[in-house]
Amino acid sequence: MPVIGFLGVGSEKGFAPQVAAFDRGLKDTGWVPEQNVTIEYRWAEGHFDWLPDLAGELAASGVSVIATSGGALPARAAKAATTTIPIVFEVGIDPVEAGLVASFAHPGGNLTGITIATGELNPKRLDLLSELVPEARVIAMLVNPNSNMQRFLPIVQEAARAKTLQLSILTAGTESEFDSAFSSLAQAHAGALLVSNDPFFFSRRDRLIALAARYAVPAMYEWREFVEAGGLASYGTSINGMYRRLGVYVGRVLSDTKPSDLPIEQPTKFELILNLKTAKALGLSVPQTILARADEVIE
Repeated sequence: MPVIGFLGVGSEKGFAPQVAAFDRGLKDTGWVPEQNVTIEYRWAEGHFDWLPDLAGELAASGVSVIATSGGALPARAAKAATTTIPIVFEVGIDPVEAGLVASFAHPGGNLTGITIATGELNPKRLDLLSELVPEARVIAMLVNPNSNMQRFLPIVQEAARAKTLQLSILTAGTESEFDSAFSSLAQAHAGALLVSNDPFFFSRRDRLIALAARYAVPAMYEWREFVEAGGLASYGTSINGMYRRLGVYVGRVLSDTKPSDLPIEQPTKFELILNLKTAKALGLSVPQTILARADEVIE
């Protein structure tokens, strides 16, 4: 029975729905976990420095293929661990620019995967947030200093300057740093918060949503799961849809398709999700222009 090595930045609990979507993708290609394929999971729990060792463990165990979850860092760790085992990644950046593959159409080597364009969407999220909270002249952005998000800050800062907004950067690399980051919102005179895309933040979304409610700050997130759990708004792709496609790609590799023959997949649909109950709790009147553009409104 072939074995899939699954390397994730987040936690098993935080990514349970995405793992279920990954399994559905495998089943789409005829591979059913515990029936004709086994999955070995390695979760970094937000500790990026664990990734090289975890990737090395999977490579040394002789898995048939490695799937990576949570951006470029686990993909790079897997790439460094093996040049022969096929690797299928899920990343939020341009994998060519990141040096993971040769091109979108012809990845080359032993890597291919899905890119979800999350980093590039932050200027759009900033734009939507400023429309939601037009009186906010200072918008804070929560960033994990341990992630790749730093490289996207210049384009977000440029977008803020174009709208004559001040962007205040807050950092939190561990859950224990969330409180101090949120407590600095008042000092920064921030009227709204943009939570940057990060797998660690996603796995701790309930905590972030609770803090946003406690500090009564309108916040924009990456994924709809934040809004379903009580966050104000999100703009991005379907994370479950992307993980299902990740499963499909892994299934195709298990069925003897070479990674170099599988072009990099990119998202074609982006969703704006709003939670009107949260808006009401914040005393926020959602502009009609935003409501008209929303793909889904949670009441």
